[in-house]
Amino acid sequence: MNNGSTSLAHRVVEPHILYFGTPVVLLSTVDGDGAVNLAPISSAWALDRTVVLGLGPSGQSSRNLAACPELVLNVPGPELWRQVELLGGATGRPDAAHFVRDKFGYAGLTPQPAELVAPPRVAECPLQLEARVADLRRDATGEFLVAEVQVLRVHAAESITVPGTDYVEPAAWSPLVYNFRHYFGLGSELGHSARSRTPRTA
Repeated sequence: MNNGSTSLAHRVVEPHILYFGTPVVLLSTVDGDGAVNLAPISSAWALDRTVVLGLGPSGQSSRNLAACPELVLNVPGPELWRQVELLGGATGRPDAAHFVRDKFGYAGLTPQPAELVAPPRVAECPLQLEARVADLRRDATGEFLVAEVQVLRVHAAESITVPGTDYVEPAAWSPLVYNFRHYFGLGSELGHSARSRTPRTA
């Protein structure tokens, strides 16, 4: 029976990565001495006020979170993709190649004090989530670290919020999306979930 859907032809593939369209986050952390690191990550997803992160175990972000379990998840818009890409080629590890001590200055970004945690926010990012690590462990393969972090405070640019409410206006906000190692923003709206509290009028 034809229900109006289109049948697609599939084949088995072995892609090198499975970033099938995930938001980019700029993760700010500090080490035991208070030195700041800023690093892009592309494995982050939210469960209410918990955000789950996937991290490389040898990166400076992982080292910092083990020493100081506080962080800010700075969510950039599409216009910051060049800064994200630039940071992706740098490292905060002093013992590694292409070490950059001042990641903010290197990428032309502005540190902004957080209110509840030690690491700074990124002023240019429309969404900033101050958080604290609740659990940090190896993943099932042993190749990565999984961090469960509890969001303590959310900062949103006024330009992406619904005036007089705590809601983010979806039509005004577009995250930077990492789609099989290419950068994208969102396209035009197709519809909204039945759970949406900011539905469109017909």
